[in-house]
Amino acid sequence: MFFAVALADVDPWNLAIGAPGQVTVRAGYTRASDGAGVSLAEIGKAGAACRYVLVGESHPDAEHHRAQAAIIEAVAATGRDVVVGFEMFTRDNQKNIDPFTTGRISDAEFQQTANWKTQWGYDYNLYKPVFDVIRARHLRMAALNVPRDWVRQVGRKGPDALTADQRTWVPGIDTKNADHRAYFTAMMGGHPDMPPGQFENMYAAQVTWDTGMAKSAKDFMSWRGNSTMVILAGSGHVAYGQGIAYRLAQMGETSRLLVVCLDKKPGDKVSKGVGEYLFVAPPHEDPAP
Repeated sequence: MFFAVALADVDPWNLAIGAPGQVTVRAGYTRASDGAGVSLAEIGKAGAACRYVLVGESHPDAEHHRAQAAIIEAVAATGRDVVVGFEMFTRDNQKNIDPFTTGRISDAEFQQTANWKTQWGYDYNLYKPVFDVIRARHLRMAALNVPRDWVRQVGRKGPDALTADQRTWVPGIDTKNADHRAYFTAMMGGHPDMPPGQFENMYAAQVTWDTGMAKSAKDFMSWRGNSTMVILAGSGHVAYGQGIAYRLAQMGETSRLLVVCLDKKPGDKVSKGVGEYLFVAPPHEDPAP
């Protein structure tokens, strides 16, 4: 989840961060380095060679979740052991999502035991393609997020607000990354008019999210051996490698692949630095009258 939607006069997808230049996105999957259309098999092979595959989404977009499901399937199809990491679940909810991996509980039972409505709240059916792949392949799931109260706590009081116990999940709130700050500012539509310090606290809260999810992912993978974690999170946590991936790198975890699902149209131009692969939904065809 991201604090804000970009304002109309700011395009966060065309910032000078990472690889220079622009690429024209296609319907489906685009390789950002050269603008070529690519197959899911290519993405799966590239992902299987990495420790982490981060797939950014727009939460209410069903096409993005179908793409995420296809990417998970493509990585698993290589024979790689795959774990699916979720922004959608908080770390303290891990025991409640574990039973789904066995394939023995229904979607309705899972929504209840995993506290879907209170943990996330978006329509479960949007994410059903992802959970169908997980059930079919008996994949492990990892709950990555920190409790929302912690994020609100930092948003109100700043980066020193977390307790010593909370810092076991969020070991530090480093707000010095200029590229990430530039991206966050663009997502906010520029510095909004607010009391002094409030913007800084909001930014620190965003870093809390990213750092907490990165720490949860690293901790979960510390005992997974030769595996790949496919992390599903809002694109604001994935784009330009400045969110979760940056915090993973600070923890020594640099093997990652970025796939960013965009709310763009085929033919639009975006920065090459957004991710290694980009997904844009094909144009929607209205049914004939």
